[in-house]
Amino acid sequence: MFQTEIEFTLPCGYLDEDGTLHRDGLMRRATAADEILPLKDPRVQSNQAYLVVILLSRVVTRLGSVSQINPKVVENLYATDLAYLQNLYNEMNQLPNGHSTVICPQCQHAFQLEPNGVGGL
Repeated sequence: MFQTEIEFTLPCGYLDEDGTLHRDGLMRRATAADEILPLKDPRVQSNQAYLVVILLSRVVTRLGSVSQINPKVVENLYATDLAYLQNLYNEMNQLPNGHSTVICPQCQHAFQLEPNGVGGL
């Protein structure tokens, strides 16, 4: 069955301004818009590394009892949790076998490309 969402538990957890730790969440599969629209964001245009923040704020749909997942929430994740979510994003959004077959238009030779992380993650 085609999986569109995946539950996760952050290794460290997001500590909100009230001191509540949020670890359990839900991430949905990315759409083309999730990968394209952040490229128009001025924060991404001035700092390409910010792309991961925007992408994750779009696809993480639940994190504990946090009412809205936005870039500020993602910015305040521990580096361990950010890396965890990046890996989860890449696993969820890659091709099933992790490779794609491409054919050279000149010589017609077929070969496998290895993934380089979806969405720049």
